[in-house]
Amino acid sequence: MGRLFGTDGVRGLANKDLTADLALRLSAAAAAVLGAHDLEGRTRPFAVVGWDPRASSEMLSAAVSAGLTSAGVDVLLVGVLPTPAVAHLVAEYDAALGVMISASHNPMPDNGIKFFACGGHKLEDAQEDAIEAALDDPAPPRPTGAAIGRVKRAFDAVDRYVAHLESAVHVPLTGLKVVVDAANGAASTVAAKAYRDAGAEVIAIHDAPDGLNINRDCGSTHLESLRAAVLAHEADLGLGHDGDADRCLAIDAAGRTIDGDAIMAILAIAMNEAGELTDHTLVATVMSNLGLHLAMKAAGITLRTAAVGDRYVLEELRTGGYALGGEQSGHIVLPALGTTGDGVLTGLKIMERMAQTGSSLAELASVLTVLPQVLVNVRVIDKAAAMASSDLAAALAAEEAALGEAGRILLRPSGTEPLVRVMVEAPTEEVARGTAERLAGLIS
Repeated sequence: MGRLFGTDGVRGLANKDLTADLALRLSAAAAAVLGAHDLEGRTRPFAVVGWDPRASSEMLSAAVSAGLTSAGVDVLLVGVLPTPAVAHLVAEYDAALGVMISASHNPMPDNGIKFFACGGHKLEDAQEDAIEAALDDPAPPRPTGAAIGRVKRAFDAVDRYVAHLESAVHVPLTGLKVVVDAANGAASTVAAKAYRDAGAEVIAIHDAPDGLNINRDCGSTHLESLRAAVLAHEADLGLGHDGDADRCLAIDAAGRTIDGDAIMAILAIAMNEAGELTDHTLVATVMSNLGLHLAMKAAGITLRTAAVGDRYVLEELRTGGYALGGEQSGHIVLPALGTTGDGVLTGLKIMERMAQTGSSLAELASVLTVLPQVLVNVRVIDKAAAMASSDLAAALAAEEAALGEAGRILLRPSGTEPLVRVMVEAPTEEVARGTAERLAGLIS
């Protein structure tokens, strides 16, 4: 059996790959590894548990609660809330750990379990490995009697999280009309409320989850209906979230997509002007467009790159003490305000910048010129051998020399499939595609 944890918790087809039994055992193992954090005078640790509204979350939240309480950990249920809300509430309530049941932007049949350590931080590899090892314990400790954990419901969770979001906005958003697509997911409980409370006029769509419609032709992975609503309502912008609301993509008043790279550029410049961008540095992944690199260079901002995945962005942010990072997909992390990507917070900060400057979203995003990007996936027998080829290295060097500073090439093996991914950015799509196809032909 391979490693159970992926780049963002444990995920799979609910009731097949991710069963109630696995959820129970996994939670009990997590309790053993993460349950040591405690407040002075508290008799035992407790965990915050939240979930997105897909149908299988009901089954899995019950199993997670059973696993935690069977290990002697009290459970505080916060209900349907975004992943960043659960992370925030772990710190707010000073819990030993947190559990979020969600498969994020995946389709409804999937689900996942994400754990947070004390303080609301995502787990390090060593902690995940320890949980997997604890799964193999043939006789895990099982308290009895009064030592068994208890389950309670937190009735103030939404209010606490929304108050936290509101504290991050320092100018009223009065006069801004926004369409918010909640993806029929966890954003349905808080996004429209947070935006209205901050002063914006809000039109909410896809905010009626029924357990089966999460991410279905809506949200940050399907922006078509959001675009249509922005144009129909003549809104200033649209904000699209994913199933667990840790992502945010935007649509400007003319219907153009504003992706994570453009959002990072807007926020980085705003924070740099305010003296809030530590070491004048932004953290993005290697997949961010070269246009972001050029825009940041022009603004006097250093761009540091991390591997693909928000956990690697978080790692770089924590290591360097930086104040802003994110991904093209719309995971934006502001460490001073949260320990993980927060889509609703991102939406608020975009509108705050619009209100502060009086500029439209299109005007703010115009600092970034996106270079044409072509991605080709090449199926191979041996990824390592392909990447080690001297012929490929020579061809890559020649193509990079031909592009110069006007383009960029990234070759990387897939982490899950027998593929080598060839990504090329260039001044024109024709040049980018030609370069990518030449390299792909050599690899194959």
